[in-house]
Amino acid sequence: MEYQLRQYRIPRGSHGCVRRCVAARRRWRVEGADEFVWIIGYDGPEGFAAADDNYYASLERKRMSPDPAAFIEAPSSKMMRSVLPSTSVGRSRSVRSRTRAR
Repeated sequence: MEYQLRQYRIPRGSHGCVRRCVAARRRWRVEGADEFVWIIGYDGPEGFAAADDNYYASLERKRMSPDPAAFIEAPSSKMMRSVLPSTSVGRSRSVRSRTRAR
């Protein structure tokens, strides 16, 4: 399983738009900051990077309106790995795998 932490700083007053765009994802708003963060995970044969590329090239993503990217001032992402044994991570409900349309 591969995980990525995504942190997005957004313009003040844009929280509603971003919330609607990413409603299907588990995300958190950082208190006292114009920032959203979330952890996404992927456990598939093509790997995280290829799956992420497929998602951004998908019709599902292209049809998003408004485009969430228009509200991101400072994107940041970092690949992560669990410090727990792999069998424990697979049972975790705190991180969901993201599925992508092909």
